[in-house]
Parts: sequence; C-alpha cells; structure tokens
Amino acid sequence: MASWTSGIQAVLLDVSGVLYDSGGPAGGAAIPGSIEAVTRIRQAGLKLRFCTNESQATRSQFVRKLQKFGFKISEDEVTAPGPAARNLMQERRLRPHLLVHDDLLPEFESTDKSEPNCVVLGDAAENFSYQNLNKAFQVLLGLQTPVLISLGKGRYYKETDGLKLDVGAYMKALEYACDITAEVVGKPSKNFFMSALTEMGVQPHEAVMIGDDVVNDIGGAQSCGIRAVLVRTGKYRPSDENHPQVTADGCVDNLAQAVDVLLASRITDQ
Repeated sequence: MASWTSGIQAVLLDVSGVLYDSGGPAGGAAIPGSIEAVTRIRQAGLKLRFCTNESQATRSQFVRKLQKFGFKISEDEVTAPGPAARNLMQERRLRPHLLVHDDLLPEFESTDKSEPNCVVLGDAAENFSYQNLNKAFQVLLGLQTPVLISLGKGRYYKETDGLKLDVGAYMKALEYACDITAEVVGKPSKNFFMSALTEMGVQPHEAVMIGDDVVNDIGGAQSCGIRAVLVRTGKYRPSDENHPQVTADGCVDNLAQAVDVLLASRITDQ
C-alpha cells in the first residue's frame, strides 16, 4: 500500500473542491462519493477535522450549507480562518478595516472596528471593487506600521461554472502597492494546521491532509510534517502533479478513492 497510509490516526479534509464544488443557485453540489467517504472515515474510528479557508460565510452558515448537501458535520469540527482572525484581533488589540464578504461580517460583530490599525482581507467576491481595494490601500498607507491580515492566500478556486479569483490575488496587489508582507491566517500557515492537530490531540506524523490545492493544502500540511494527498477534483490541474516545489505524498481521483486506499491499508496492517 501507499506509504502515506501507515500509522494514520486522523484525517484533515479540505472542503471546497474535495467535498463539494461551490456556486450555482443551490450554493454548490457535493462531489460524487464524498458524503459516503466522510461517513466511512467516521465509521473507521479515525479522528476528523474539516480545514477550510472559506471566508464567504461564518462557520455556522458554512456548516449548515454542508449539512443541506447531506454531510454529517458539526461546527466544532471545522477549523476556519474567520474565528482565528477574530481571536488574533483580541490578542493583539487590533481594530480591523474589513474587506470581506458581507456574509462573513457577523464573525466580527463583537470586534472593535473604530480607528482601524490593520486591514483584514477575505474572499470578498463582489466587494472586491476598485473603490474598496483602494480604501484598504489608503488605510494601510496611513498607518505607521501597516498590518495586513489575509484569510488565506489561494490564487483561485472552483465553482460549478468555472474557476474564480481567490483572496491571494488581491492580497498580492496590496502587498505590492504598500511594500509590505501580509500575515496569512488560514492555509498554508503552520499555525492553522497545528491548531487543528492540537484540537484532535494527534501528532503531525499521525495525520494526513487531503486537498485539491497543491500549494496551500499539500505544501502547507507537509511543512508541518503532515502527509498530504492530492485529489483530482476541484481546482486540480494535471500540472499540479509536476509542481516545481511541492510533491504530494499520493494522488487520487477523488476523496472516495483516498478513503478506499486508507481503509484497505488499515485492514492489511491489523
């Protein structure tokens, strides 16, 4: 069996592009076999964490959407950048100027936003207008020590009607214009992955990450010592299997196949 399966006690799952493709009037569609695959992970007694850079909705909204698709998932199983950014604001006494999706705003309801001393950037979708980006630029340039916090750094993601620009493209624009480096809350930051492991009570070598983003999912997990498997769904492109910097520990057609391989290995090892 593939070496990525040995000693695995916990599974970290990317969500968009692995469990479902977003978009369309229904908000997206589950990828065939993924609902059953999640159930099989649970039945096998493996620990499970859903690791998403989703920043177009609060964690509770996001969970409700997945439940409507048929996934068995609870809010406390989700590691997401919104709550992590909110905690960061409190710890460092930061007051954000928010450039995020309207549906994410409730995540920051209790956060002091008066006289901003940082900018928080999420996947703002239609809110990524020139006017709004320029306002974020002006806020940053007006600070003695500009702080840009980005809820992820993905280049693009897949919706049912095709690929869409992600927050990373706009993050890079502000970094360039302000000559600063953003702090990324979410994948591929080490803190993001390590917090998920801590919540499950496992070590990096006991976990596997399954994702469709070769840099943020696969490379990010591997930088923490977590094995990582690339699925050929979502934003996957064939060139990802020959990436110049990142080599996945395994490649599978979809989540269902990844679970097949993992569970077959566990039977063999017993």
